[in-house]
Amino acid sequence: MTTTQQAASFMIQRYDLEGAAAVLENEGLLLLPTDALWCVACLADDPVAIERLKRLKRGQGETTFEILFSSLEMLKEHAPRLHPRLETLLSFHFRPLTILTEAGPHIRSNSLQPDGRMAARVVRDQYCKGLIKMMGRPLATTVAHFDNSPYPDHFGRVRSDIIGSVDYVAKYRPREASTGRPTIMVQLDNNNELEFLRD
Repeated sequence: MTTTQQAASFMIQRYDLEGAAAVLENEGLLLLPTDALWCVACLADDPVAIERLKRLKRGQGETTFEILFSSLEMLKEHAPRLHPRLETLLSFHFRPLTILTEAGPHIRSNSLQPDGRMAARVVRDQYCKGLIKMMGRPLATTVAHFDNSPYPDHFGRVRSDIIGSVDYVAKYRPREASTGRPTIMVQLDNNNELEFLRD
């Protein structure tokens, strides 16, 4: 990619981030690619948007969310009791990784897991990271698919009824495929040993 092409890509991404941020600030839902799959997202501290996100997946069983952070430091601000073993794992794990941990008071209770813990992920995808940094707030996300449909590893796999239910669709890498599967999920068991719930 030439310097001119890189500059043009940056300008498009910046414009796209600003459009996405404006929607999120107004209780909106955003469709975007992440490290793993395409997801529908909203601000994790927005009660109205969280309820909209729940309604989107109504009838699909229990809706659970993953909370996305731009950095380990940001996660620790919202998970003050993050166990050192989980922190170390997040620091050195390169595949998309979700941990189950206790949440701080700024994460809405209706975005937590049934047992009250938070499913948290530190993103590496530059679009997600840039958006969360711009907002200064984490995102609550759910995978943009319904039961018995393929996982959306690129925009073309997202169902039209989901697209029609959101307020903004990210223009970032619509044709590029991601991992094509959900993230690895880890918790600590009763002996503080790592337990992989999804790999």
